[in-house]
Amino acid sequence: MLPDLPWFVYLMLLAPLGLILGAAVYKTLQVRAAREWPSIAGKVVASEAEVREVKVIDSEREDGFRMEQRNFANVIYEYSVAGQKLRNNRVSIGEDRGDFQLAETIAKYPVGAVVTVYYNPLHPDQAVLERELPKGMWGCLGIGTAIVLAIVFGSAIGLHKITEFVTARIPLQGNAAASVAFGAFGTVVALFALILHRQASLAMKWPVVTGTIKLSDIEEYCAAPTEGRSRGQVMYQRRVSYTYKYNNLTYTNTHATLASSVASNSIWLVRKSTTDYHNGATVKVWVNPDNPAQATLEPHAGFVWVIWLAAAAIWGVAYYAAVQG
Repeated sequence: MLPDLPWFVYLMLLAPLGLILGAAVYKTLQVRAAREWPSIAGKVVASEAEVREVKVIDSEREDGFRMEQRNFANVIYEYSVAGQKLRNNRVSIGEDRGDFQLAETIAKYPVGAVVTVYYNPLHPDQAVLERELPKGMWGCLGIGTAIVLAIVFGSAIGLHKITEFVTARIPLQGNAAASVAFGAFGTVVALFALILHRQASLAMKWPVVTGTIKLSDIEEYCAAPTEGRSRGQVMYQRRVSYTYKYNNLTYTNTHATLASSVASNSIWLVRKSTTDYHNGATVKVWVNPDNPAQATLEPHAGFVWVIWLAAAAIWGVAYYAAVQG
């Protein structure tokens, strides 16, 4: 039996899944339309790595997004339709968000390669080299949907049952709901610490190359406004951009640490808790060999003990709520 929660709570929990499925349906319709497009021979005239600015959703900011530099495979090909010579650089009908299969795409479409170009007969400047979605996409989405539904409803039912169980075993003045809520939150924080520890263990084994710092400064921005306020508070965050070369391809990265840079309303705290790299400095870069666009300057996770302390503190609050209410 599901807990008696407002319908909009379940809607909020399932909204991200709905957006993903909606995007998948939209792309599937695009693929079906592209299957009717005619094809023509084309030629690759440029194939190289390129850095582009990408808009990333960030609900913590006033604008609701942030700009992030990512690496793309820029494959430019020429083709002619009705005597008109055209150029395009879209490889797949799927959405390319960058930092994925960069080297593989460039190797697949080297300069001078003859390719089959599928173009929109109504708008010949719209074209792709690959008009199929990844194999097994809908199967993966189906499995993912089942997992998400199991987690959402299983967690709701499980927490409800756990609350009933705790209620019968704590003092009358105890607050079972708060105890379970804080206990669950502490467990999530502890799992995050475990994931970071695992990432650090793997990153320490990545190959090391030489990189160059392009930019290292502190970014200032406005956070999303809280309830009752028209403007959010001013926040600060360390911003680091560096370049490196791996297997003859040049990459740009903005992740100096394994975890995202922690933002704070104290510029002093950001300066003290982050490394201030000098622009133009030569640095060691640990590169993920499975996806060279992923790298870090600090593979260790020495700060993970702070997260463990936070988890312990939250569990302490859960215990206090169970005993004292």
